[in-house]
Amino acid sequence: MRVLIVEDNKPFAALVAQYLQRAGFESDRAESLEEAEHATSTMTYSAIVLDLGLRDGDGMELLRMFRQRGDSTPIVIITARHGLEDRVRGLREGAGDYLAKPFSIDELVARLHAVMRRPGKLLNQVLRAGNITLNTSRWC
Repeated sequence: MRVLIVEDNKPFAALVAQYLQRAGFESDRAESLEEAEHATSTMTYSAIVLDLGLRDGDGMELLRMFRQRGDSTPIVIITARHGLEDRVRGLREGAGDYLAKPFSIDELVARLHAVMRRPGKLLNQVLRAGNITLNTSRWC
């Protein structure tokens, strides 16, 4: 499982990457929206750990861009913004989960596992096997 860590605080991102590696994750790091866009255009990730306060903009922009183009990659927001309005906005915009800093790395690992178990990539798909078709976006 490969995770993209989008965080502009290098020491913090390195620490998160180190702990994720111990938990069995491989990871790449991006320090800006631009780097994150480039990374996601060249690699498919199991999940994204996204800080909102980045040097070139708000991480919420990246989240919106992903969801507008139909990308269902699970995203866990990690941020210093801990207000109720911020958390609700992040979840409504399409984040799979939201953690306010400081947080327990064990909780981040658990939440990553949880969002990756959700069937996001299977939603709005038409699956076919022989003469059987399953449309995951409609109940028939």
